[in-house]
Amino acid sequence: MPMDQRPPKRRRTLLALLAVPIAGAVATSVIVTTTAGAEQTDTAGMVRAEAWSAQQGARTENTTDAGGGRNVGWLADGDWMRYDNVDLGGQGTLSASVRVAAASRAGGTIELRAGTRDGELLASYPVGYTGGWQSWITKTAVSTTGLTGKQTVFLLLKSAQSGDFTNVNWLQFRRTPTATLPGSPSASPSAAAPTSAAPPVKTGWPAVDPAKQAADTAAFFARKPAPVTNNPVKVPEFHATCTVSHHAPDDPIVFPGLPGASHDHTFLGNKSTSAASTAESLFAAGTTCTPSQDHSAYWIPTLYQNGKVVDPKEVTVYYGSRLKDPSKTQPFPFGLRMITGDAKNQSDTPDRQGNHFWCAGIGGEVGRTADGQYPICAKTAGLVRQITFPDCWDGVHLDSPDHKAHMANGDHTGACPASHPVPIPSVSFVIGYPLNTDTNGITLSSGNGFSMHADFFNAWEPGALAQRVRDCLDQGYKCNAQGTF
Repeated sequence: MPMDQRPPKRRRTLLALLAVPIAGAVATSVIVTTTAGAEQTDTAGMVRAEAWSAQQGARTENTTDAGGGRNVGWLADGDWMRYDNVDLGGQGTLSASVRVAAASRAGGTIELRAGTRDGELLASYPVGYTGGWQSWITKTAVSTTGLTGKQTVFLLLKSAQSGDFTNVNWLQFRRTPTATLPGSPSASPSAAAPTSAAPPVKTGWPAVDPAKQAADTAAFFARKPAPVTNNPVKVPEFHATCTVSHHAPDDPIVFPGLPGASHDHTFLGNKSTSAASTAESLFAAGTTCTPSQDHSAYWIPTLYQNGKVVDPKEVTVYYGSRLKDPSKTQPFPFGLRMITGDAKNQSDTPDRQGNHFWCAGIGGEVGRTADGQYPICAKTAGLVRQITFPDCWDGVHLDSPDHKAHMANGDHTGACPASHPVPIPSVSFVIGYPLNTDTNGITLSSGNGFSMHADFFNAWEPGALAQRVRDCLDQGYKCNAQGTF
């Protein structure tokens, strides 16, 4: 039977017990393969999918994936495979990878659990269309488990539909030494060495140099704002307009130094953004944004319609203030990074008001898609998503382990909380897609529409950012992309 075909009805294998112990030595480096047909050159920590100790619903077939062997297919909701004596290694960060291929557009989730089928969750991966039953990609997740050594691992398949939705070729568990996230301790890429050492920080909490940050803040508020001309709108705001730069399964905030470890992202602005990006490397690169002084990296999960990438036709990045008194707003420190939204969220908010796409333009929304998640727009409107970041900073850290804890939103009074006392610009993406009357079949690389999220890595030229914050936000007036009235 050709490997890109499936029988009309699958015959389930209820249970097969094949006593095949699995063990792998876990090394101290991570090799991640992401493209169809790519070589898996390092097999340390690898578990072949067909080498289960027990299973339900799995069948094997020859694979065209590099390295030969067999893959496991005909996998649907409720199927599982058990692997005994899997070595999770010792200390360090555990990354868990699965090699998958899928011709189904229904999608689903693969879960890796320890001990039992409802045991501790080691990792979870959204799985969607990859181009065919033998078009292989690797999904990698960093696990937070405290488990080490040899464990029983279950691979579970979950999907909203009953048909087959994925093939699996192998699993791999790797350890890397725990390290702090890459970052810059200075507020400017051209700054001299810090005048005083930064305070000791916990892993994952890179900090600014306090003396330099205090000096930069004092210099900013000593800056004289430009005279207001041309009768601008009384709204504290400026913006950048950006287009798509590239796509890659990278995330330099969540998975720094691990190329291919993320779901696919659509990168906006900085042309060099990759898993290896630092604030300094971004600052040295070009951008698709106007103004050109904005070297920042912006990214969102890639949107697909029926398996085909649909890029935004335009993205406006607004910088504003939602605070009651915007006059104390100050620029982000150079190298600040943050995330808003949750890639793991696959459900609506209880009030059904949050994390939604909407229709902008004459006629607006005229219906809903079959799954109810997306609006159908009038011919004169377009599909839009807006996503907004927090606007209060703790004043110390450039990042945090969850990439959110160093940030907070202003409270109900319009002021920053005492825990995050520094008001910074409120960043908001307004993303316009070239879709209106046909919005069925939409998915995100992170899952359904409720998993929408966004990342921001600041690499503005410090002087250009300071001028806009002082002139536009602090005075409460709307400026254009060039930062003038």
